[in-house]
Amino acid sequence: MMRYVTTFFFFIFVFSQCNLLASTKSNIIKNLNNTESLSFKFKQHIGDKTQEGNCLIEYPKKIYCKYEKSKKILVSNGKKLVIQNLKNDQYYIYPIEKTALNLILDKNFLLEKIKKSDGDIIDEKYLRFKFVEGEYQINIFFDIFSHNIIGWQNIDIYQNLVITYLFDLKKNINVRKNQFRLPNPTNN
Repeated sequence: MMRYVTTFFFFIFVFSQCNLLASTKSNIIKNLNNTESLSFKFKQHIGDKTQEGNCLIEYPKKIYCKYEKSKKILVSNGKKLVIQNLKNDQYYIYPIEKTALNLILDKNFLLEKIKKSDGDIIDEKYLRFKFVEGEYQINIFFDIFSHNIIGWQNIDIYQNLVITYLFDLKKNINVRKNQFRLPNPTNN
């Protein structure tokens, strides 16, 4: 008899977890679908280095990040990605298609992948969606309570593991028209 009771409670637990996961996933999709822009602070780990700063995203594929200590900026206008180090005048430009940000900053792509994925709950606080697209393996993390994106994990173009945490998130903020204009290396 005890075995049947244990089995019954096990199935109740599994069923409630499945409902929680489905409900959370649905709310994440709805929240992301209604998000046009984001501003946030970030902490990024690349290997044994940690960097912090502020970012602004406008979907699709536009980002502007200012790194605090390294005096670096990262800008994408949706087509190209520029990383400029203001300390030593280094300037790198990449087609955004050659980076994982091409996928991470594509809201429609994320929505499509999330809809097809079950996701998994991490520490009873986060829902992770894991997907592989071409040469990119990306993990996107959402808070299960606020349904906001809270970070991602990917491999960069130099084959480094990059873990990015987002906090102090603000959604649907006004964005300046020229916010994502690429810096010009000849102006330095």
